[in-house]
Order: sequence, then structure tokens, then C-alpha cells
Amino acid sequence: MPAKRQPLLNSMLRGVHHLALCTDDMKATTDFYVDVVGMPLVHVMKVPPGLGVGPGNRGNPPYEEIRHYFFDMGNDSLLAFFEIPKGAQPVGNRNAIGAMQHCAFVVSSRRFREVEDRLKAHGIDYVGPIPQMPGLLGIYFYDPNGIRLEFACQPADGESPNVMACVTMTKDEARAELASLPGATTEWIEKRMAALPTA
Repeated sequence: MPAKRQPLLNSMLRGVHHLALCTDDMKATTDFYVDVVGMPLVHVMKVPPGLGVGPGNRGNPPYEEIRHYFFDMGNDSLLAFFEIPKGAQPVGNRNAIGAMQHCAFVVSSRRFREVEDRLKAHGIDYVGPIPQMPGLLGIYFYDPNGIRLEFACQPADGESPNVMACVTMTKDEARAELASLPGATTEWIEKRMAALPTA
């Protein structure tokens, strides 16, 4: 396992406030995220009238007064779902351009084992644990909406995962891959690696 690196300087963002996904069955989605995944339900609402269609819409799904529920995914961040009317939209293709291929949650070693036990107890098929990159293991499974989820664990970090320190590459490690991009110039590569450590 490579030596642990110092995390990069913080970006301008603190992290994710919430991820907003779609379901057509809020009850099944709520049962899955509370009972199987272990994310407590913390806020339930219907989108106020006027925000689904017409000039008041601010990017919400185009349906009036739909349910919008929030779950605590830990570390002061939320997972949210809009309930789209049944049959109103096609099932998503996670490999389509602009789609979400999967959603990975970081968990401690203890929580990683707990999630695997919960999946087994609820008869949920999963893949893993499998190594993802040096120092990182993952378990993959699907929620009732067909959303692919990953629980990612850095065993060497125990109960205090440090994501950035685990995944941050050095400039030497990143250079060859960046050079394989069509149109990548030496100047562009060096500029994009500005935040990476040299060793």
C-alpha cells in the first residue's frame, strides 16, 4: 500500500448538501434507505404549488406538489428523492451521457461490515467487497429504483476515513493518463496538475 498522502488544500466547496434523485415509489424507497441502508428519514414535504410547472419552476421536476423526502447520509449531508408519478417518465439509463452511473458513499470499516450484514439480512444481491484502487474496497448493489450504489471503505483508515488522502495521486502518477486525452498539451497537463503533490 502506498504511503499516506496529505490531503489537498480545501476546494471552495465544503461538500455535498444533498443529492436529489427520482423514484416512482416513495414508500419502497423510504423502506430501503431506512431499513436496508440505515439512513434515517429526516424531512418529508410536498413541493409547494406553482414550482412544478409555469414561471415559478426553478429546475424542479415538472409535476405539481410531488413528494420530496430527505435522508441523513452522514457527515452533515443528505440524500433526497422526488416522487415522479408512476408511468410518467421512462426508467433511466445509468450509462447514458449526463446520467449518474452510480453513487458511492464513504463509510468506516465498522459501517462497511454493517452494510454488508444488512444486505445479507434483507436478501439484497451485491458485488464485493472488491478492490477499487489502492487502499479502497467497494460493495455494489441496486436500490428499488435501479440506482446503482456503492459503499466505499478505506480499511487502513479504520473509523476515520480520509478520502482525499487515499485517492490523491502525485503529478508523476497522473501525467501519463492526462497525456492520453485527445488535444492535451504539455501546458494544459501541467496546469491541470497544479493541485497535485510532486511526491
